[in-house]
Amino acid sequence: MVKIEVVLYNIRSVYNVASITRTLEAAGLKKIYLCGITPGPYDKYNEINEKFTKVSLGAEKNISFERKKSIIPLIKNLKKQGYKILSLEQDKNSVNLFKFRPNKKEKYVLLLGEERRGLPKKVLNLSDKILEIPLCGKKESLNVSVAFGIAIFYLINKI
Repeated sequence: MVKIEVVLYNIRSVYNVASITRTLEAAGLKKIYLCGITPGPYDKYNEINEKFTKVSLGAEKNISFERKKSIIPLIKNLKKQGYKILSLEQDKNSVNLFKFRPNKKEKYVLLLGEERRGLPKKVLNLSDKILEIPLCGKKESLNVSVAFGIAIFYLINKI
């Protein structure tokens, strides 16, 4: 079984989180950490969020969600557990995702950040690697759920 955990930080769109959930479940993974303001399958009244389930198509039933207010203590705790931290972000220190060769003996955490601003520097500084998807067009970035799909299937097929 592939050992990859996923952390979503301050992702604003319930549709993006639901799409990531569906992709994560399709990849055979089981858990998502929801940090900051990232929405989950339940609303603030602990009722099923119909916007979420419309996109996730039931995938949320097979996924464990763990809510964390702050991402920094979570990252530090995961590092203590032996996880390598991979941030998916455009940054001057990033490396091409497709040139990254994960070690099959390692456990990984894939971090994704807010749609417009991405991951803050304090999070990137805790990362073992910052990965970037190379783009050929004029647009500077991909939708976070699309980027997640590309990255997660690349990683699970390399591990």
